[in-house]
Amino acid sequence: MSLTELAKDFVDLCRHNENLEAIRRYYSDDIVSVESAGSPEAPAEMNGIDAVRKKNQWWVDNHEIHSAEINGPFIGDNRFAVEFIYDFTHKPSGKRMKMGEMALYTVRDGKVVREHFYYNPGA
Repeated sequence: MSLTELAKDFVDLCRHNENLEAIRRYYSDDIVSVESAGSPEAPAEMNGIDAVRKKNQWWVDNHEIHSAEINGPFIGDNRFAVEFIYDFTHKPSGKRMKMGEMALYTVRDGKVVREHFYYNPGA
């Protein structure tokens, strides 16, 4: 599968709210996940597929998504970027907000080996 095919299928899964399936299909067991703004629930850097799955499950469990706009993929040499714009409610606080993020994914041997998120909190 080419990088372009992988990236397009990855984005299509995300557009259908199947992010966990995208992770299952395309992430390396040794994935490195970087959040530009770490928190107790999502440290700045996480290593390994189990940690990434747990982080994503935490997001699903703690946020009600009202809408999601997903733009891309934007293809590079061994990378692709995706823009995510979310309107969501943080369930524990009841606070509704919008957030934009750009995700840069690095691919090696047909698997995502690194993801890095950059935020635009006023999206």
